[in-house]
Amino acid sequence: MSVDYTLNTGPHGAPLIDYQTLLNVEQYAAVSARPGPLLVIAGAGSGKTRTLTYRVAFLVEHGVAPENILLLTFTNKAAKEMLRRVGELLPHDMSRLWGGTFHHVGHRLIRRHADLLGLAPNFNILDRDDSKELVGACLAESAVDPKDKKFPKAEVLLDIYSLAANTERSVGQVLESHYPYFAEHVGPINALAGAYVARKRATGGVDYDDLLTLTVRLLKTHPDLLASYQRKFQHILVDEYQDTNKIQADLIDLLAAGHHQVMVVGDDAQSIYSWRGANFENIMSFPDRHPGTQIIRIETNYRSTPEILDLANVTISQNTRQFPKELRAVKGSGVKPALVSLEDSYRQAQFVAQRVLELREEGLELGDIAVLYRSHFHSMELQMELTRRNIPFQITSGLRFFEQAHIKDLAAYVRFALNPSDEVSFKRIATMLPGVGGKTARKAWEAIASGAAWERVKVPAKAEKSWRQWGETHRQLLEQRDTATPGHQLQLVLDAVYEDFLKERFANYSNRMEDLHQLIQFANGFKDTAEFLAQLSLMTNLEAEQGKGVSYADHEALKLSSIHQAKGLEWKAVFVIMLCDGLFPSNRAVENADGEEEERRLFYVAVTRAQQELYLLYPQIRSNANYGETWQKPSRFLSDFPRELCNVWTIKTKQPWE
Repeated sequence: MSVDYTLNTGPHGAPLIDYQTLLNVEQYAAVSARPGPLLVIAGAGSGKTRTLTYRVAFLVEHGVAPENILLLTFTNKAAKEMLRRVGELLPHDMSRLWGGTFHHVGHRLIRRHADLLGLAPNFNILDRDDSKELVGACLAESAVDPKDKKFPKAEVLLDIYSLAANTERSVGQVLESHYPYFAEHVGPINALAGAYVARKRATGGVDYDDLLTLTVRLLKTHPDLLASYQRKFQHILVDEYQDTNKIQADLIDLLAAGHHQVMVVGDDAQSIYSWRGANFENIMSFPDRHPGTQIIRIETNYRSTPEILDLANVTISQNTRQFPKELRAVKGSGVKPALVSLEDSYRQAQFVAQRVLELREEGLELGDIAVLYRSHFHSMELQMELTRRNIPFQITSGLRFFEQAHIKDLAAYVRFALNPSDEVSFKRIATMLPGVGGKTARKAWEAIASGAAWERVKVPAKAEKSWRQWGETHRQLLEQRDTATPGHQLQLVLDAVYEDFLKERFANYSNRMEDLHQLIQFANGFKDTAEFLAQLSLMTNLEAEQGKGVSYADHEALKLSSIHQAKGLEWKAVFVIMLCDGLFPSNRAVENADGEEEERRLFYVAVTRAQQELYLLYPQIRSNANYGETWQKPSRFLSDFPRELCNVWTIKTKQPWE
């Protein structure tokens, strides 16, 4: 099936929109492209949203009814914004256009045809808490030993099942690639997946992932229905295509199979979410799956200076698997990016804080400045330095470092050992034990406070093993509290009891372990445990006061963010910190060539967030929780570009690899 354009003209026989005047040459080529498969490689800062908006308007103005267009985005807000803009361009009712997230569209289809899936028309959608409760119920009724601390909890099971659904892989494959420490439990984890599905159906519910999996199943098993939607959606437009996972790509391919009139817009150089299921192969293999694909590159960048783009272009050119592109700046020349080498992470933090204040004196607002990092724990020293200097900052990558639950959890063990009258720390630890809630924790505390021996305190049967293990760890901490360093005590707790808790309770176990190792490194700077805990409390209270008690306008606070969460954003000045091999790129990510290329794309995303000034920082020395101070090799990405592309600010320190 093919749809030809028939121009709907204005009262004087001309189009309502002068596309060639309003768009640059590249954008216009994408907007006015002939019907058929179209892959638009839209570089960073190139006006991707504008291109999609005008493409919708172009289709409508050239005879395509809004109800025959499907616009798929990653947020409903993005779809609504595009349709709002189209409505301002054309006097058409755009409410009939199908637009929204993949899950939103999937829900509409399932709701219309619930009977074909064996669902009641009034099926309910389970939220995360609902799903967790159902998995928990299945777990409680299973043969899994509730005392088994090495079996994942309900929340982690949900993440395993979700990743399997979205990547269309088996639970066993997901365990092997993402959760190898649970691989021995593949049998019962699989069985629980089946029990969870049965329980969902028995309650008349579908979860978030079902909105995609059931939609694909519906279309695959009912060819007549699929054909009707292929006829209905004569044009399919997809935003941020590089972020799609396997099942999302399958849904697009199914609907477009009848006519291949599908336009996907994305940037392979910004594909950075494989860890949550996004599939880089979707965008790379699109021309193979849709023969005759026209590829259009949009390379005019409206965001950054030529100096920043020169560095970005050279860096990303090192990747072998890509659609080659070269961003060209509209802005005039600016300052070269700065490559800054500092002695250690504390001096790195001091440099950033001082330079931020200088930029503020030069006229930038704090909200125009961002500090980006590969992992959340990379910002710990910086958060401390900003807090000490009373520089307001906002975290967009999660809670402030010392506010995080796992940081407080680990510290609670040492607090209670230092002060056995600390009821709050005792109860925090107690409620981590299986089957122990607030009431049981209170009774256990009353027994301990009255002098009862640890082994005589009554706890639920499922908590007995964990209770004894905590008791032994507590005894060791008491013996060492006057001799062992706080870092050593934290490591003892982590090895003895807390690492197992992390694995079973949190899906992002590896990231949290990195945070805890950073906390131990911080603790190694103190000889006295009481002083360490006092400093920790001070930092936590300052964070709470600054982060919760005070509300800053966007322009009044420095932005701190992981690079993953900064994608799509931009600032006048950007600092990228901790550019050391093993940290960025991370050791885990560079175990294979694909991982290294994704890390380079992540670096490219960080660099292209900057509008005017870019600072690339790496500390030469890093304190390690297990090995003391170690030399750091600069990130391999800093070798991707010639030094004449940047201004090098260096502390003259002999480096062992030179």
